[in-house]
Order: sequence, then structure tokens, then C-alpha cells
Amino acid sequence: MTRGEPRIEDSGREGTLSTQHSALGTDLAFAVRDLTYRYGVGSAAPALDGVTLAIPRGERVAILGANGSGKSTLLRVLDGLYFPDSGSVEVFGEPLTEERLQEEDFAFAFRRRVALVFQNPDVQLFSPTVFDEIAFGPLQLRWPKDEIRRRVGAMLELLEIAHLKDRAPHRLSGGEKKRVALASVLILDPEVILLDEPTAALDPRSQSQVVDLLIDWGGGARTVITATHDLDTVPEIADRCVVFQGGRIVAEGPPVAILGDEDLLRRTNLIHAHRHLHADGRMHYHPHPHARHDH
Repeated sequence: MTRGEPRIEDSGREGTLSTQHSALGTDLAFAVRDLTYRYGVGSAAPALDGVTLAIPRGERVAILGANGSGKSTLLRVLDGLYFPDSGSVEVFGEPLTEERLQEEDFAFAFRRRVALVFQNPDVQLFSPTVFDEIAFGPLQLRWPKDEIRRRVGAMLELLEIAHLKDRAPHRLSGGEKKRVALASVLILDPEVILLDEPTAALDPRSQSQVVDLLIDWGGGARTVITATHDLDTVPEIADRCVVFQGGRIVAEGPPVAILGDEDLLRRTNLIHAHRHLHADGRMHYHPHPHARHDH
């Protein structure tokens, strides 16, 4: 394999941590080993099937895959919302288990350091006003009230939603809700942010704003893990891509290599070809990202 080419995984369940990051330690944000997760006892196929992955601190990773490939499930496992049927997950060198999250000190530290923004913001918005929504996390952390007001004001301005501060979140548009959800997470300045389709339901201007935030957030020193099938944003928001299909990792590598592998993208349903009939009778195919179409 030459430098810059994607690493294509075999179909076996066994795997090893990426050779660059084989040893566990505090340099890793997450270490996932042979992880399997099923939705319910009678599930025909696992949502995650033998996933092994290492994510160093400060890395920006794009998790790519079509709908149902396992992207969102992985984010929920990394956020401690789901727990694997088999395999293991470590965060900052510590086991991430249901038992550990029942320990108050561990849970408090973990929730302070790792945050998830859901694809559907309605899942996480519940406060009576936008201001209250953004202030909720700092209040739980017992920040001084003056500091909370200052930081909430700064987030409102940063995401250009100051005019919404007294509005009820459930009455906002989809794009406005997305920005409020993002603000409610970024205000805590977590070390790791998990993003599930962050540009979905946003207009082009808001998409650009979110991409700029992801590029600049934390001065580039934070770990950002983004599940997406919007290929247009990947080169800007990721240092590495991990491609999922059927709950397994099928390839990983730098964005330029992954996005340049048209066969891989087509096989994993990240792009599809449109047929065009020319006047001379020739049929021509053009690849298109799925994210740009409604079907």
C-alpha cells in the first residue's frame, strides 16, 4: 500500500488497533476493540459487527457510510448511551462501561469531557427558552451565574442566534434548533465532540458556519468525530475517514484517498451513478453523492 491510499479492511471479525496507535494510553481519546452491538435480542444482524478503532486525542475523524451502516450507533456507544454486547471501549485509557458510568465521579468527568450532538435536535432540546437550553449544562456544573450569562451570550453571538434567546426551542426551524443544540454542547468546551450529521437540515450559509466552527473549535486541539454522508464537507472537517458498511469498517485513510476511490464510494452507497443518454446513442455515467439527492 502506497502512502495516502485508503486501508481496505478484510471481512473477518478479528482486528487490531491501527498500527499507528497500537498501544493504549492517555494519547488516545477512544480505543474500541472487536465491538459488537445488536438492537434487541432478536435482531437479525448486528448494528456494529467486530469494530476495532483507535482515535487519538486531537484527531478529527469522519465516520462515513450510508444510512443504516452503523455510524450513529457507534457515536452512541462512544457517548456511553449504548453498551456493547461484546468487545470493549476505552476512553482516555479508562474502561467505558455501564458500571463505571454509575460511579458519580467517573460519570461527571466523562460527561464534562465528551459531548454528543444528535442528528435530530428535538432529542436533546427540552428547556423553556433558548437561553435556558444553552445555560443548562453550565448550571449543572455549578458555574458562577455571571460566568454563565457571559458564556451564554458569547455562544448566542457566535452562532448568530441571539435574537432567539427568549424563544421556545420547539418552536424554532430545523436549522435554528440545530444551532441551539450545537451551542448547548460547545459552551462546555468538551475535549471530545461527537456529531451526528451536523450539516443536515441546514441552509448553505448555516452549513458553512458549522464547518467553520468545526475547523476552528478549540484551536484545532480538540477531538472531533463526525458521522456524515455529506462528502462535500469531509476534506475540511477531517484528518482521517473511516468507512462503514453493514456495521463493519471496510476502509480508512486520509480524505483525499477515500474520496478519490470512486469504486469504494459506490460500493458503500456513498455515491451513485446517474445515466445520461447522448445523441449518438452512447450511455454515460456520472457519479453523484447521495447527500445531494432526495432519493
